[in-house]
Formats: sequence, structure tokens, C-alpha cells
Amino acid sequence: MNLTSSLATEYDGLWRSCRIRPQRRTEVASIVGHIVATKQRYRAAGKPHGVPWHVVGVIHMLEGSGSFSTHLHNGDPLTARTVREPKGRPRSARPPFSWEASASDALVFDGLSRWTNWSLAGTLFILERFNGFGYRKPEVDIPTPYLWSFSNHYTRGKFIGDHVFSSTAISRQCGAAVLLKQMVSQGQTRIEGA
Repeated sequence: MNLTSSLATEYDGLWRSCRIRPQRRTEVASIVGHIVATKQRYRAAGKPHGVPWHVVGVIHMLEGSGSFSTHLHNGDPLTARTVREPKGRPRSARPPFSWEASASDALVFDGLSRWTNWSLAGTLFILERFNGFGYRKPEVDIPTPYLWSFSNHYTRGKFIGDHVFSSTAISRQCGAAVLLKQMVSQGQTRIEGA
């Protein structure tokens, strides 16, 4: 899938109409506080690859709950190579891995190091691509909770395992777009077009 003008328009419309659910505002603010508190570590991980710190931070929260003992790829423990998708990462070196080494591998493996469009649409696209476009399949067809959970754009439906979708499961993670929206509104970061 490519970032088309219609997809960019979709992201822009969802962003502009996005509202954090009132019962989740405190939790969202707390998560953003954690991301901002470790901003320098995210900046150090992303800078060699041209990836903005806020992108590294939201991926880290979604994949590893902000724990520096997990792989940025998918939240598996750093004591071994990844077991869930993508399996067997990092391929170089031997476990246990440092968070920085694993983060570097994830940013390269998932193509973020080659990505240059860090506009609003470009950022939301690369974040959705990082998690996968499974929510766009006709049989699923809901706004991805990876971006929109805790907002008015998401109610239910979730992949509960690799390639296993449940229409009744509800994401308990805050979506990346929701985190970014809070960060931008607080003046913690800037995203072109946001």
C-alpha cells in the first residue's frame, strides 16, 4: 500500500475530527508524560535513522508499553530474538540485546529509516504500516485502533494475535494518533500539517 492523496485526505479528516474520549484523557496525559520524560532516549534512537523522536516514542508505548526491556519491533523481551511478527529479530548479534540495538534494527527493518515524509499524513501512514494494514481488509474495515484507540473513531474490533481478528475485542492501548494529538496540543512536538 502506498500513501495516496485520497489516503492522505482520509488521515487529515480523521485527525481533525479526532476527539479523545473524556474518560481516557487522564490516562492519555499520563502516557504522553512518560514519552516526553524519555524524549532524549527516543531522540538518540531515531536521529541516526532520520526518524522523529515522537514516532519512536509512540511505537515504543504501543509495542512495549514503554518498557526498555522489550523489543521495539513488537514488545517481546530483549533476552531473546523476537518470537512474534516479525520473528527472529534482530538477526545480527546475540541476545540479550540492548534496547537501542533492537530499536535500530526495528527502524531499519520496518523501513522507517528510508521514510522521509514526516508530515501528518506521512507519519500516520508509516505508523499504520508499522502495525499492518489488516484493519483495512473488507472483512474488517474499521479505523485501526493502533492509531485511533481511546478516541471517537474507535469502539471495538481488534487483532488478538498475529492474523487473528475478533470483532468484539476492545483495544486497551491508546492509539498512536491520539498520543500524537495530545503531544501536539501540549506543544511537546510539531508535525507538519497537524
